[in-house]
Amino acid sequence: MELNIEIFADGADLETMKRLNDDPIIKGLTTNPTLMRQSGIENYGQFCKSVLKFVTEKPISFEVFADDFTEIFEQARAISSWGDNVFVKVPVMNTKGETCYETVEKLSAQGVKINATAVFTKEQIDNLVMALNPNVMSNISIFAGRIADAGFDPLHYVSYGVDKRKVLPNCKIIWASPRQAYNIIEANKIGCDIITVTDDLIKKMSKFGYDLEKFSLDTVKMFFDDATKAGYEI
Repeated sequence: MELNIEIFADGADLETMKRLNDDPIIKGLTTNPTLMRQSGIENYGQFCKSVLKFVTEKPISFEVFADDFTEIFEQARAISSWGDNVFVKVPVMNTKGETCYETVEKLSAQGVKINATAVFTKEQIDNLVMALNPNVMSNISIFAGRIADAGFDPLHYVSYGVDKRKVLPNCKIIWASPRQAYNIIEANKIGCDIITVTDDLIKKMSKFGYDLEKFSLDTVKMFFDDATKAGYEI
């Protein structure tokens, strides 16, 4: 199946990241503090710099973890200095609900490649489009999976982002937090630029185009084999 959308690997397991970086299907990588904590990462900078030893060409996003805007600015500058392929994830707001558009604007004006993250609303998209420097590479990560979890149609919001970013020639829209492999197909259909995908969903891509009749038979065999192995009787 031909896809125009770029697949970015999302995770924080070093060996998995190495393997996916070598996969030609994967066009970039992302991570975040939550994934890093789940993987047992204790030293943030040490981990990121170890990743950059093998992710030398493909874009990779590392996230700030400060909550004060001055500290966010300084952390972003520092992270950006680690490599030309580094994008800095800056959340659209801090934990107090204060928006970070001014900080994003300052960083983007200084040439920092921003990946604006935790984006959920049209208003946030509008403000980020105004804040980002059109001459500097950037991303806007729309959390489509979580939008869907809230009972809203994520296609509506991602499509809106795709349309609005047309004034930013160097900006790409990311479908973030996908919940199923079919989200890749959906994101591709609406012209989304990038989708961040965990390793388990990447593996499911091998089934794209698989014959559904055969898939049905495979499923029946799985149920039968598991019942047989369990020794079930009625």
